[in-house]
Amino acid sequence: MQRRTFIKSIGVTAAATAAPLASAALPKRSSLRYLRPPGALPEDEFLSRCIRCGQCGEACPNRCISYFGTGNGLASLDTPYIVPREKACILCMKCGDVCPSGAIQPIVRELEPILAGVHMGHAVVNERLCLSYQGKSCGVCYRACPLPDVAISVGMMEQPHVTDKCVGCGLCERSCIQMPQAIRIVPNYG
Repeated sequence: MQRRTFIKSIGVTAAATAAPLASAALPKRSSLRYLRPPGALPEDEFLSRCIRCGQCGEACPNRCISYFGTGNGLASLDTPYIVPREKACILCMKCGDVCPSGAIQPIVRELEPILAGVHMGHAVVNERLCLSYQGKSCGVCYRACPLPDVAISVGMMEQPHVTDKCVGCGLCERSCIQMPQAIRIVPNYG
């Protein structure tokens, strides 16, 4: 009886040890809501081309680019991402200028090339949380936007209206004074 219990405990221990290793090999998607840098290729192509050199983050004057550890799965290890609520992108476009693999495409820092080549996400306003929709003029998101009257406009009481030209830089989300924020970027990866 003791031998059988001993062998069973070895099997349980081996299975418990192997389970984390097996799950680490499976692709994972982080629960973290993140953006890829401006000019990033679609996610699958981005992951296959990014060489994880870190040059994009070094070139970023706003220091908004971070790098994934193992928590997002091995496929994303050391790839760049941005969390807009922590530090948003200022659309300087320097990350694409230094990317040696083309995972982040170079984009001229002018309106038309930015609108055509930057697809980080899209801002969405929660009218229930937005102060301007509650009768208290705010407009902070509009004033933070690098593309005012193009990506976002304001109406009565500075109510924000996001257009289809929003590139998802996250400056509106970063600047929102509400907690939880009334405007958020929905990422384009996936």
